[in-house]
Amino acid sequence: MSQKFSAEEVVKHNTPESCWVALYGNVWDVTSFLPSHPGGSAIILKLAGRDCTEEYDPIHPPGTLEENLPPTAKLGIYDASTAPEITKPEDEEPKEGSPNMQNLLNLDEIEEVATKQISKKCWAYYYSAGDDLISKRFNNLVYKQILLRPRVFVDCSKCDLSTTMLGYSVGLPLYVSPAAMARLAHPDGERGIAQGISSFGACQIISNNASMTPEQIVEGSLPGQIFGWQLYVQNTRQKSVDMLKRINKMKDKYKFIVLTLDAPVPGKREHDERMSSVGAQLPSPSAVKKARDGPGGGVGKSLFFGTAADLTWKDTLKWLEQQTDLPIVLKGLQTHEDAYMAAQFPQVKAIILSNHGGRALDTAPPAVHTLLEIRKYCPEVFSRLEVWVDGGIKRGTDVVKALCLGAKAVGVGRAALFGLGAGGTEGVERTFEILKAEIDTCMRLLGVDKVSDLGPKHINSRAVERDIYDGSAGLEKLGLWVKARL
Repeated sequence: MSQKFSAEEVVKHNTPESCWVALYGNVWDVTSFLPSHPGGSAIILKLAGRDCTEEYDPIHPPGTLEENLPPTAKLGIYDASTAPEITKPEDEEPKEGSPNMQNLLNLDEIEEVATKQISKKCWAYYYSAGDDLISKRFNNLVYKQILLRPRVFVDCSKCDLSTTMLGYSVGLPLYVSPAAMARLAHPDGERGIAQGISSFGACQIISNNASMTPEQIVEGSLPGQIFGWQLYVQNTRQKSVDMLKRINKMKDKYKFIVLTLDAPVPGKREHDERMSSVGAQLPSPSAVKKARDGPGGGVGKSLFFGTAADLTWKDTLKWLEQQTDLPIVLKGLQTHEDAYMAAQFPQVKAIILSNHGGRALDTAPPAVHTLLEIRKYCPEVFSRLEVWVDGGIKRGTDVVKALCLGAKAVGVGRAALFGLGAGGTEGVERTFEILKAEIDTCMRLLGVDKVSDLGPKHINSRAVERDIYDGSAGLEKLGLWVKARL
């Protein structure tokens, strides 16, 4: 019979030398795990000596404890009846019920509803971006600076939004970018996002830091629904290798690997850092000292702990190709030079132009600028691989403008999370319903009935072109791409 521990007994073990936590009704000794916790020791020490199931559950996929701790770390049963009553912070009080999703007409309204539903910690993590949020805001503003050029006397009775991504049929050129910690917003989590977009035939890229397992997320997905897996290469390479082995076994669902490159180190996200992962104080001076060795900050900085910052063109792609034969997509390219470099590697089938939603380097360029750079300096890239974009998408017109500039597909991250926060799976479905209708309306009014027919002639991007990089191309063109002698 398992030993039973009272709250008074557990709370005594709240130091780096003896650290216990209660999870799902059991008491665990996590002392030996402190140095190797991917989020650093600080987050565990803040929860030491108490029941932390409520904080732990939305963030960690099932099985995490068993994978990282030996059976002997499970000490016994936690007697919750002995725990003192805890008054929840104001942001954790029960929320008003979600409104009828059909009454929400745009993504701003969905975000407003979600903000009222989710916790302050969740909102801060989703909303936050680097430094002064300049890149985050400009990601959207730049689309407003591009004007559309509608044609008239064109039969617009039909409009087909279907297209392909890496040769796979999708119902529309809109996908879900990797968005971490979905269960912070709603218990439906990443699987809820998958179910919410399924009727649209849309693609979903699963975050490396998802709050559900890759197996759980695709469970129950429709036949033909496709997924990609985001990879942050870890300092301990074996962790990345082990995850890729799991993904390789699910090739019927996971069709490509997305290697994220735009955040080798985390940006300074002040909204997130102000709302540290939990409000409890560190229990002792020694714990404070040891916790400083961890990542500190909010949820975002904790998630980056252990991420490798030593990736290179020379070595990393070769290593990744040895771990999987799935197509490789490089995410986070922000210059035409890097887009050109990517196109020289046969295993790279697509690139995602992205500044990480403005969450990494503030004042980094929006994807639109990089699209225009590629068109100006090395348009060959568009014929060598697929170019996808994300960041700042709020309207269907934004999607269409990106497609006109040469993007093959357009991603949304925060929009999916806020849709989930507003109404779970139904909120995600409503988000995509709104965007699909807006894309359809825009294309019809432009006089275009197929995604493949969209091009630069349908927009006026002159105001944005004035602001893009205007220096040397900086390209060493080899082989068939011989640099012109001017």
